[in-house]
Amino acid sequence: MAIDYSNSIPAAELTHKYISLLKGKRVGVVANQTSMIKNTHLVDSLLSLEINITKIFCPEHGFRGKADAGAQIDNSVDEKTMIPIISLYGNNKKPKAEQITDLDIIVFDVQDVGARFYTYISTMHYVMEACAENNIPFLILDRPNPTGFYVDGPILKKEFSSFVGMHEVPIIHGMTIAEYAKMLNEEGWLKDGIKCNLSYVLCENYSHNSIYKLPVSPSPNLSTMSAVFLYPSLCLFEGTVISVGRGTDFPFQVIGNPALKSMNFSFVPKETIKGSIPLYFGKKCNGYDLRNITEDSLVNLKQINLAWIIDLYNKYPEKEKFFNSFFNKLSGNSELKEQIKRGLSEKEIRKSWEPALAEFKLLRKKYLLYEDFN
Repeated sequence: MAIDYSNSIPAAELTHKYISLLKGKRVGVVANQTSMIKNTHLVDSLLSLEINITKIFCPEHGFRGKADAGAQIDNSVDEKTMIPIISLYGNNKKPKAEQITDLDIIVFDVQDVGARFYTYISTMHYVMEACAENNIPFLILDRPNPTGFYVDGPILKKEFSSFVGMHEVPIIHGMTIAEYAKMLNEEGWLKDGIKCNLSYVLCENYSHNSIYKLPVSPSPNLSTMSAVFLYPSLCLFEGTVISVGRGTDFPFQVIGNPALKSMNFSFVPKETIKGSIPLYFGKKCNGYDLRNITEDSLVNLKQINLAWIIDLYNKYPEKEKFFNSFFNKLSGNSELKEQIKRGLSEKEIRKSWEPALAEFKLLRKKYLLYEDFN
């Protein structure tokens, strides 16, 4: 059965609800290739309405969204509008005071995918912090969360905080950007408990029961809805020797490694993003093709799948080399790796998450701005 995708309307499209907040002001915009109003970019739309956009800030993958994960993004100028672009990735994750003190307001409009290790929420944290420190209002144009229909995964422990997980939330938090920002602000999770002047415009026709189809890929390697739904389970493999298919036409839809034997499927990573050499470039990786799993069954599962990582750990010949130092940052703790090594079942591992997950779900409810899932 095909998914009945919702007709949710992102806040950016509801121009009449926020245009008066921007008129006559010097506006900074945090945006990327997902910041669209139908077929028009938010920046182009606001400029046509005579809004004075003086700076664009862009997260990981760049303003036009073409850079690979972790790639260096430099400051530049948007060729179309000639507005300066400031990268919020690499060494400048948090806007410096001198980069924002000439602004009257900062608008945030970026499509998230709802996973803790997807770095757009980390960028938002730092922008909120900079706004709070410099008394600049922060306006979020909310967008639906494509994985906002469930909550799952281990809760991050503070000592494992990094740019791929800054907050004590599960891998799938089930919140929109605006809901998440509200939680950051009101829980005192910004530096020194500082609070920013936060406002937001909500989506229309959205609830946490909705399944939202992304109109634009949120990053180069999440090019299909199947990849988006698989991402929360497969991103953990980025902390192992297993390839998630970067360098193929179907990243985050396959998993494999050259050392795996007796597998019915293989792929060979190539240079699909210019200048980015993927893991196991030119080598035959043996593993699993997950493209035959329907979107419907991925959605109905409503949980992260640990069976694949447990299975490939057991199949990998050199177990002591399976995990790398990145794994604990992605999982947000040191337990998951040890549980897999000790041979715990998926059911046993999931049971260990339950007390902290139940606590988080109560916290989450305080900040919901939309009807929750059943």
